[in-house]
Amino acid sequence: MPLSEQEQRLLDEMERHLMSKDTDVVSADREGRALSYRNIVYGVVLVLVGLGGLIFGVSSGIIAVGVVAFVVMLGGVILAVTPTRTGTATARPAAGGNGGSRKPTPESSSSFMDRMNDRWDRRQGPES
Repeated sequence: MPLSEQEQRLLDEMERHLMSKDTDVVSADREGRALSYRNIVYGVVLVLVGLGGLIFGVSSGIIAVGVVAFVVMLGGVILAVTPTRTGTATARPAAGGNGGSRKPTPESSSSFMDRMNDRWDRRQGPES
């Protein structure tokens, strides 16, 4: 069922609004994060060790060794594909159009929801 003209205009307006307001949010998630070659190498080594342990556990009939080896393999994959935070993201000066009147970043003791609310407020900026 095709969209009416009004629905199509509303959809186009919403897309333009999201693109203009949230491009920094989409790109900020990837900035400052990169794959570490060290972690990739350690992850591959863990996967190979886990694979060897899994083969040994299955061939010897010791199920516990196979389960532990599988967990080691899973940990290796997670270690290899998890991006690490680079130092450039934290060393960058805060870019904001409000002349340095940004609120200080919340302390690590604040709750997750408080930090998300603060991020939302900063992203919305002054609406007036």
